[in-house]
Amino acid sequence: MTRHDVDRAADRSLGVGVGVGVDDVDDGGGILDATAASTHRPWPVPARRWAMAMTWHDLLFLHWPVAPASLEAFIPPPLRLDTFDGRAWLGVVPFRMSGIRLRGLPPIPGTAAFPEINVRTYAVAPDGRTGVWFFSLDATSRLAVRAARAWFGLPYFDARIEVDAYDAGDVAGTGVAGLGGRGDVAAIRYSSTRTHHGAPSATFAGCYRPTGPASLAAPGTLDHWLTERYALFSVDRRGRVGCGEIDHAQWPLQPAAVDVARNTMAEPIGIALPEPAPLAHFARRLDVAAWTVRPLDEGERRGR
Repeated sequence: MTRHDVDRAADRSLGVGVGVGVDDVDDGGGILDATAASTHRPWPVPARRWAMAMTWHDLLFLHWPVAPASLEAFIPPPLRLDTFDGRAWLGVVPFRMSGIRLRGLPPIPGTAAFPEINVRTYAVAPDGRTGVWFFSLDATSRLAVRAARAWFGLPYFDARIEVDAYDAGDVAGTGVAGLGGRGDVAAIRYSSTRTHHGAPSATFAGCYRPTGPASLAAPGTLDHWLTERYALFSVDRRGRVGCGEIDHAQWPLQPAAVDVARNTMAEPIGIALPEPAPLAHFARRLDVAAWTVRPLDEGERRGR
């Protein structure tokens, strides 16, 4: 099989640019039929080929409502802060990645698999594309951190991260014992400490687990608004705001039980997270394709 064949096989698996459905997604307790990549996106995928493929595992969405005024100053024009029913949302998202590779190349040792935790909100471009604005992305791969800073213009930081998985019947000491959930689902213990030289400190420690079956969020709901994002925004070294497209099946979301022992991830941007427990969603696995970032003023040719 040639490298081109491998890339085309990845296209078919991801459902990108080939007009077919993505592979079924294992939601941790059964098989969830994912919709075809072209049917649920708010706009078509780029006509150009994706540049990077990866798989996200055991992802936890934690979201807190915050006053828009506390975040608006961080969003560079021409972007504007995206809100839902007048409220902005701040997310803290721990997960791990595997199978990371550039199109046409085999996985690079040290960058193919690692855990990551990001802090994010949401923004809108002048052309109406909605996406993620990252305040920080902490990861264990030093090479990946530097490549992402240079290639995507994203605020990646070095971190020491430990991720442990437990069977639901063996959760003593994890912090989620007694929180419920199905007997065949694992609990995840996640601990991150930023180690990046000269960067403000940020830590996260907690345990989480899914507590119900996976489902697809309905358009128009808060769950859908928070998770169904098919672009990211960043600023390059020349100060240009850019957009990087991503593509994947719709998120197979599960309700989650969470016990957070420590979370200072938002402190570097001066945000005090509200006292109420965050809105929590879990996703077992998702295959993702990503395109290179292009300046907004260059536009993006869309379509197959």
